[in-house]
Amino acid sequence: MRLPLDYQAPEDLLTGRAILITGAGDGIGRAVAVHLAAHGASVVLLGRTVSKLEAVYDAIEQAGGPQPAIFPMDLLRATPDDAQRLAAGIHEAFGRLDGVLHNASVLGVMSSLAHYEAQTWLEVMQVNVNAAFLLSATLLPLLERSDDARVVFTSSGVGRKGRAHWGAYCVSKFATEGLMQVLADETESQGRIKVMSINPGATRTSMRAAAYPAEDPARLRTPEQIAPAYLYLFGPEGAALHGRTLDAQ
Repeated sequence: MRLPLDYQAPEDLLTGRAILITGAGDGIGRAVAVHLAAHGASVVLLGRTVSKLEAVYDAIEQAGGPQPAIFPMDLLRATPDDAQRLAAGIHEAFGRLDGVLHNASVLGVMSSLAHYEAQTWLEVMQVNVNAAFLLSATLLPLLERSDDARVVFTSSGVGRKGRAHWGAYCVSKFATEGLMQVLADETESQGRIKVMSINPGATRTSMRAAAYPAEDPARLRTPEQIAPAYLYLFGPEGAALHGRTLDAQ
């Protein structure tokens, strides 16, 4: 299913909702954080570079959005204790959690499997898959406190059909789809947590530039242009998309 990029969200769409965004310092994460806050959400900005998170924080406050929260975390080195500290901070600040966007990912290298370095492979899987599992599992009790929660995983076109030289990134996105489906099935009967994945498509980000260095970025959509699709997911309409694999294009 293709999500609407022309979605016109009411200004109070997410008022009173607390939503965690990983990789919130730049690119898609930053754009979505700013858009969710502009529609009333209290966003928890998670990333590894404090200065970038502070810049997003300032942008949200200057626009008049609800005060965000910052939680620095390097997902490459994230431990269960780190996840528990995050959960404790969210519980203290909000008492519950209404949404998670697993946006943070790393590309690794573009290489054949025969020449792929093992350490790079492990690092990509840690950030793209293991950290998403760890945070999802740890935050579930807070999500269960919400009347209408979302868990949104970030997928890719190469997570649906394998492609040569995409290595660990490709495999990690297949795993992301599997993780989404398992969690969606496990929360189906509970009813209050809706789980889905989104493929942002070709978007003007630093990761896209690294994967396609010869591509003209001016021909790509900006993160701001696809942000309405995320508003749609975290708003009331998104509840009907439980378990779905979606495209922002």
